[in-house]
Amino acid sequence: MRFFHFVKKLVKSVIPPIFFLSLTGFFIWNTLNGDHGLKSYYVQQKLLVEAEQAQQDAISEQQTWGRRVVGLKEGHLDKDLLDERTRVMLSFSQENEIIIPYKANDHLY
Repeated sequence: MRFFHFVKKLVKSVIPPIFFLSLTGFFIWNTLNGDHGLKSYYVQQKLLVEAEQAQQDAISEQQTWGRRVVGLKEGHLDKDLLDERTRVMLSFSQENEIIIPYKANDHLY
């Protein structure tokens, strides 16, 4: 009889701490690895930085195309610029012209 009393007392004193420790471990694991945990947070932050960079690239490309489109409108067409672009695209030049090559990243407009 005393043995069962001892086992019962031991189980009552061991089970609650084990339960609460495992519950705490579960919450700590989810804090680190869960769907809304720290690892997911860092992945989302990285994706956010990449998306902001892509947005800036798209905005700059849109502005470039906007300048090109405005330059093609009837009142804004510059004949000298048109002549220059035609010569560049067709690789023509006159004898008295000085040619200054642009680097790959230096755009004329």
